[in-house]
Amino acid sequence: MATARQEIEVGVPPAALMAVLVDFAHYPDFLPWMKSGEVLRRDGPDTWEVRFGVEVIRPLVYTLRLEREGERALRWSLVEGVFRTNDGAWTLQPTNGGRGTLARYDIDLQVGSFVPGNVLRSLVGRDLPDLLQRFRAEAERRAGA
Repeated sequence: MATARQEIEVGVPPAALMAVLVDFAHYPDFLPWMKSGEVLRRDGPDTWEVRFGVEVIRPLVYTLRLEREGERALRWSLVEGVFRTNDGAWTLQPTNGGRGTLARYDIDLQVGSFVPGNVLRSLVGRDLPDLLQRFRAEAERRAGA
């Protein structure tokens, strides 16, 4: 099992960052290891079931249930795929009088029998700062910040 928590300051309001976080189909545009983000089902305006395809040493496919809590949090849990568990959340806190965001990313992954440990370490540890930097850059690019 691997758990990680990381924070990053983003120069856009929480709503602008949340718009990027829930734009699953466009993840491959700014996350080079992400090959697909397909919404399989939507339950109301704030809940999605999304199948993700990633290329981290080898192709991996998994489905998450994601639930948005206003503009302040996006939580997920594993529906099916190559992991035993994949639970986590983005938590967004306004900063700079609402013009910025402190974004916290939490993840708890447990590998399935077909995922090597080096893939898990890559997903949770080494690549996490890059993931946050890429979401920040995309949110700021979209906002023209």
